[in-house]
Amino acid sequence: MTHIAPPWWLAALNGSCPQCGQGRLFSGLLTIRDRCDVCGLDLHAHDSGDGPASLAVFAVGAIVVGLAFWVEFRFEPPLWIHVIIWPLVTVPLTIALMRPLKAALVALQYKHRSSEMGL
Repeated sequence: MTHIAPPWWLAALNGSCPQCGQGRLFSGLLTIRDRCDVCGLDLHAHDSGDGPASLAVFAVGAIVVGLAFWVEFRFEPPLWIHVIIWPLVTVPLTIALMRPLKAALVALQYKHRSSEMGL
């Protein structure tokens, strides 16, 4: 059965296999499957490394610091408000970004056939 590869960004947003676009890429929250359950693509060699975490830290850091400054100068809340608010914003935002960023790097590796995978 022939599968048409979806655009890398669509596979990343859907968390789907970069080859067929139908199989699930993740077996857990951030664990990449060993093999696509639809087309059989070996996903074991596709490793995104620390790239998604680095991108998420920079993006979330910029957003949270900007919002923290805005809240501080606009509302002047006591320090304990900051201690409560920002972890509640930072952790979910980071987790929400990690999955699509990891899927995007795996899809880009597949698209460009990284030489480390021997493809």
